[in-house]
Amino acid sequence: MDSAQHQINHHFPRSTQYDPTWVREHSMGENVLFNLESITSLLPLKKGMRVLDLGCGKAASSIFLAKEYGVQVWAVDEAISASANYNRVQEENLENQVFPLQLDARNLPFPEEFFDVVLVIDSYTYFGTDDKYLPYICRFLKPEGYIGIVDVCFKDEIETIDQVPEFLQEDFQAYWYYIHSVAWWRKLWEKTGLVQITTAELLPAADLIREQYVRDFEEHGQKKDPFARGLKKDKDHQISFFRLVGQRTSRGAYLQSYKKA
Repeated sequence: MDSAQHQINHHFPRSTQYDPTWVREHSMGENVLFNLESITSLLPLKKGMRVLDLGCGKAASSIFLAKEYGVQVWAVDEAISASANYNRVQEENLENQVFPLQLDARNLPFPEEFFDVVLVIDSYTYFGTDDKYLPYICRFLKPEGYIGIVDVCFKDEIETIDQVPEFLQEDFQAYWYYIHSVAWWRKLWEKTGLVQITTAELLPAADLIREQYVRDFEEHGQKKDPFARGLKKDKDHQISFFRLVGQRTSRGAYLQSYKKA
């Protein structure tokens, strides 16, 4: 076993038990199970808990959560058919644990304080940069429940067009303008008073994740993926991946403009 594979096995002992071809086919970017396992160790997941897997893509993350932790998972994605995800869930005999739904992340039908944990893997940047989104999603989280996200980030915040590195200039205003630093995300969440930040940092295995992502990009013809293309050009590792975990406080979530479920 080479050194890189040994490190991967060390960091992702659960994920590496899954067929890598299946994982690649069901990831919509970098290895979704690596990203997910980067955060599950920080959460008190227990059998029977209700978990919202928001932006679940092809439900590989939802299947993993149900299998590995015995939780009930509501697998929500706006772009992927609930029927297609249900078929994948049935193939794993998890139809009594994983419940696929095709929904807009900004218009969810759940009762308040329904979930023990909300997880968003590789999706939060698409809707969560709105200052009002955390107050919205926190309405569905139980008191002292957890919200955790894993996503792409910049190591240093890019605040002006002049600060955009040359290798990103072509794609920045289409794909990268809503990517931020860990410090930016921490401030966004802290100022609401709705969560106590328990973790805000780059992923410990970020370099391993990016290496595999770029390798898959090169080997499997994902030439239209702007994030993998950016990582490949990023010689100074200005792009990385981060994890952010917050525990719900007792403060009420006040919101004016989102539709009430």
